[in-house]
Amino acid sequence: MASLDEVTSRREHAGFRGGVRLRATCAAGLVALVAFAAGGVVLCLGLYTSLANAAESAAESRAESLASTIGTAGARALPAVDEDPEDDDVSDLAWQVVDVGGAVVAAAGTGGLDLPRTGGRTTLDEDRYTVEVEIAEGPDGQRYLVTVASSLEDAEDSLDALLPVLAVGVPLAVLFVAGTTWVVVGRALRPVERIRSEVAGISAAGLHQRVPVPPSRDEIARLAQTMNAMLDRLEESAVRQRQFVSDTSHELRSPLAGLRQTAEVARAHPAAVAPDDLVTAVLDETARMQILVDQMLVLTRTAEGGARRTEVDLDDVVLAEASRLRRLRADLEVESRNVEAARVVGDAAALAQVVRNLADNAVRHARTRVAFSLRAGERVELLVDDDGSGVAEADREKVFHRFVRLDEARTRDAGGSGLGLAIVREVATAHGGTASVESPVAGGARFRVELPPAPERS
Repeated sequence: MASLDEVTSRREHAGFRGGVRLRATCAAGLVALVAFAAGGVVLCLGLYTSLANAAESAAESRAESLASTIGTAGARALPAVDEDPEDDDVSDLAWQVVDVGGAVVAAAGTGGLDLPRTGGRTTLDEDRYTVEVEIAEGPDGQRYLVTVASSLEDAEDSLDALLPVLAVGVPLAVLFVAGTTWVVVGRALRPVERIRSEVAGISAAGLHQRVPVPPSRDEIARLAQTMNAMLDRLEESAVRQRQFVSDTSHELRSPLAGLRQTAEVARAHPAAVAPDDLVTAVLDETARMQILVDQMLVLTRTAEGGARRTEVDLDDVVLAEASRLRRLRADLEVESRNVEAARVVGDAAALAQVVRNLADNAVRHARTRVAFSLRAGERVELLVDDDGSGVAEADREKVFHRFVRLDEARTRDAGGSGLGLAIVREVATAHGGTASVESPVAGGARFRVELPPAPERS
């Protein structure tokens, strides 16, 4: 027995396939019906008009020919009225010639048809005949009225023969178009349904799964590729989130354990822990926790990209940071003479955090000197140098990972939170830039951050 989820999936599948296929088929059938019906009407009108015009042209031509004969040889040269008195059939092109007294002097193929005997062009039984009238003058000066009637029976017969064909052919053509549309749309939707069913079965624990990509290079194939790219990003984000939560939990356990241990010792042996030592321990550990939480918030805000971006004078930020280092470490030589004016667009707080983290990292490892350099060009380039032991080539990517401390900086006092350089890399990347580390010629470490400059003001 099928489960509720399977029944729901089948219903959604049927609704999806039936809805799109049905709408496309109905639309195609309606368009085909209108197009074929309009084409049939135009065909019928065109055919009838063409045959009617041909009959009228034949009548005109015969009337002109009779008038020319009368003008040359007179009415006597034409067949007499009683030339074939037993013939009652009306020919497709009947004619008669009438003198001024109204008497018919010549006729052919009328079969008793009452042709008009008055002057001027007229129509006789307009549903079946078209009539052409000419005035002719014989050699003796006698005037005659020439009347020619051309039958429209051929036009009517052709139209009568065409209508049944259209009555059967148009519905068949509409059904053919609708059926073809139903089949083609169904085949086109099969990959979409496979993609839908695959995505429906992907859970948070199965982000490694991917949807099938059709071999065709069409919109559906691009949709599948886009879905797979989205799943790649989701999987990467989930892995990073789990790693981040795990690392954060590990980092927070250390200050919490220190606080707990200090409090337990103070409660069990009040005389062993002086009040000032207890307060100092609590303040130190909570300060570490606050720094860690603040840096995690910076990473979260950078990843979400929701911060307000403005134009930032990066040189002012760098010079302010250099001044702060001079106040904190009088024993260090802090150089900033190579800082040029440079402006970028971004999150001012995040960019200030980048400069602060680079400065704190340089101070933590420098022996006697820290140097800031800022150059503006096609890219804004920020360099922070220190004369410490440098970073081994194998570790130059590792230092930008979260919660990574190299061997010489594993202690809590020297190693920081392990997020400083990770923030530098992620903020730079979020602003369209890069962050890297290298070894200058003089030794030590050089951290390089490149950012796109702010657009020039007109």
